[in-house]
Order: sequence, then C-alpha cells, then structure tokens
Amino acid sequence: MASDDLSVILPRVLIVSRRSVRKNKFVDFVGEYHLDLIVGHGAVPVIVPRVHGVHMLLDSFEPIHGVLLCEGEDIDPSLYEEEASGLSPEELEEIRGLHSSDTAIDKEKDTIELRLAKLCLERNIPYLGICRGSQVLNVACGGSLYQDIEKEVSCKCPDDQRVKHIDYDNYDGHRHVVKVVENTPLHHWFKDSLEEEGKMGIWVNSYHHQGVKRLAQRFVPMAFAPDGLIEGFYDADAYNPDEGKFIMGLQFHPERMRQTDSDEFDYPGCPFAYQEFVKAVIAYQKKLNGTTSVPKPIKLDQEMENKRKVIVRSFSLAKNIYATGRGMRPWKESELEAGADFLESNTALSLQQENRLKQMGATVRNAGSYIERLKLNAEKERLARLVMGKMTVEQLSDLMSFYHMLGQICSEVLEKKLSGIVNDLGS
Repeated sequence: MASDDLSVILPRVLIVSRRSVRKNKFVDFVGEYHLDLIVGHGAVPVIVPRVHGVHMLLDSFEPIHGVLLCEGEDIDPSLYEEEASGLSPEELEEIRGLHSSDTAIDKEKDTIELRLAKLCLERNIPYLGICRGSQVLNVACGGSLYQDIEKEVSCKCPDDQRVKHIDYDNYDGHRHVVKVVENTPLHHWFKDSLEEEGKMGIWVNSYHHQGVKRLAQRFVPMAFAPDGLIEGFYDADAYNPDEGKFIMGLQFHPERMRQTDSDEFDYPGCPFAYQEFVKAVIAYQKKLNGTTSVPKPIKLDQEMENKRKVIVRSFSLAKNIYATGRGMRPWKESELEAGADFLESNTALSLQQENRLKQMGATVRNAGSYIERLKLNAEKERLARLVMGKMTVEQLSDLMSFYHMLGQICSEVLEKKLSGIVNDLGS
C-alpha cells in the first residue's frame, strides 16, 4: 500500500514545532520520542511549523483527529496573569538570567497552540499536553501559572519539601518524586508499580521552571510534587479513550523516563499516556468518519460575537463572586444580567451543556433570583456602613480588634490544616 494511502487511513495528530537557532539560521524541530510513540501506537504525526501566519491557516490541516503539544519556551504572562506574581523587577531579571533558553517569549507559538487547544476543547478533539503543553491547556481554560517555581513556591517550603524541577546538566536523567492521586488515569497506568513500591509515589523526569498556579475549574489533579505543585491533571467529564475522549496535561515527561542506552522505560506505565491518547484519536477518527462532514466551530458575525463576549464576561464575573463570596459593585449589575437572561431563556439545555456552563461560571439556574440576593447583600452592606458611621471611635476600635483577633485565629488554623495536607503529599 502506498504511503500516501496510509496517511489518509491513519488518524492525524498535530504537533507544533519548536524554533531554535542553528548555524545562524532558524530550525524547527519536535522531540523524536514523541514522534516514535505516536507512530508506534498507530497514528500519523503532522508537524505544524512555527511560522508566522500559520495560526490563520489551521483549517488547512483538517481533518484533525488529535493534538499533542509539548516542548517550548515560557508562555507570555499577559495571557494568564490575572493576579500579580509578587516578583520584583530584579527577581524577574534574575529569572531571565537563570533560564535564558526558556524565558524568550514566542508569541507566534503561543497563538498557534492556544488556538489549537481551544479548538480541541470546542470540538472534544483528543488533546495531550506534555510540560509546556499542559500549561497551554490550563491557560486556554482560564487557569494561571507560576512565572518561576523556585521564587514563588520552593522558597516558601520547608527544606524536606523543596523540589528541584529542572537540571540543565542532566536533561534526561533528572528525576523527582510525585504523589499520584487515586482513581485517576495516572493511578490506573502506574498501579502495578505503585503497589510494588507500597506507596503512591513515582519518580518522574522533570524539566521546567514554571507550572500550574491556579488550575482551571474543569480539571481534576492527578499528581502532586512534595512542594504542592500540580504535576498532572485531566478533564474527568471528557475522558473515555474508547469513545474518543481524552483531554489531559502532564507536567513531567513520561517519554523521557527511559533506562540509559535502552528502550526500556523506568515503569511499564510510562507509555500508557501515549497509548491511551492514540486510542482516543483512533476512536475520534471513526466517529468523524461516521459524519457527513468535519465539524467546525460556528463562525459568528460581529454583532453575535459581541453578544457572546458579553455573556462570557457575565459568567466570568458570576464565577468570581461565587468562588470568593465577595459582593459586587453596582456597575457590575448590568454585566451579570446578560448571563442571567441567557440562562433563564434557555431552559432546555442538555446535561453536558449545563456542566460546561457551570465550569464557565454559570452556576445558578435561577439567575434572576441570584442577582436579587446579591442586591440584598449590597443593601445589607449599605445599612452596615450607616450603623458603623454612627459608632464612636472607641467602639470602632474595639470592633476592629475583635475581627483582627478572629482573622489571626483563622490564619493559624488554616496554616495548620494546609501544612497537614502538604505533609500528606510528601509522605
């Protein structure tokens, strides 16, 4: 059979190349281990070159049966940095010096990969993110990243919980332990090895100085480092390889966990991420072939796109209020009403649609009454301000002292509880 016939029959996995400089010229590449594993399990890797303008040509790579995103530089912080990192300009400059090969932002690669990740999320195309690819997935869903683990995480940990996540002198050989969460795909893949060790930990290859800070709401953690960093996560609502469902991010490198001068892996479970990913890719191709055409995202005109953005903004505000318990300022009421109107006018949503809306922040079906409760809270705040305005300085001072004492007690109790959780992860 001709090779071009095989390319039509076998499912296609898109992989975006990484750009470097060799002999004063740009060279695009993809690690061979990724390619070997994709081919070995029955799919065809299709390299998307990191070339200016490619993000506008992704339709040309159809049909897309799967996406694997892996190596690359740091993601542009402006794409995820909702909260300040707390890093000083001097610290950021020091980070750039220590990690000069990774801190050069590649906006073209960011654009290509974020578009592919969002395409997978919109169409349920199987997605496997390794290292940077896991970070892209989290950012695409609204999560955030640590700009530097050493500065933002390790320095706050006791010595016995600190982790070296990167070793430039031991690229393939560096390992650190992670604790695997029970009843997750990762636990299933490494179950035999975990039972042999009698613990929930495995030693993984690691090569990164950034990582997940705030995990996007739709994802479930699968592994933690002793310092608390999330080392793997997946979408539990979109995981069934036999049905073509696979959305996952691994911060570590299972493809590089190989014994020296051998094709044998450290653990039998190492290739399973690729094996199950390709299984999902093959199943997705079969489902796609059963339809009359390749599903594509709906293209909205400018007016509808503006309305969509208003509703998404409304859900985002609702999610923040719901998650933090904070009240809202009056100028946000109209923004929330757009989401409330949408929910109340679309009562026949499927269960899957409702789950996705909840992940976006649409957490209340009777959204109109929810807004009324928020207004009531605002009224209570106004009355509290009125009452406190009539209190004496001494009364206000006593009140502040009382709540300050409560805050200290809460902080102490919370710190003990968090310390217990981290100790459990490290054991």
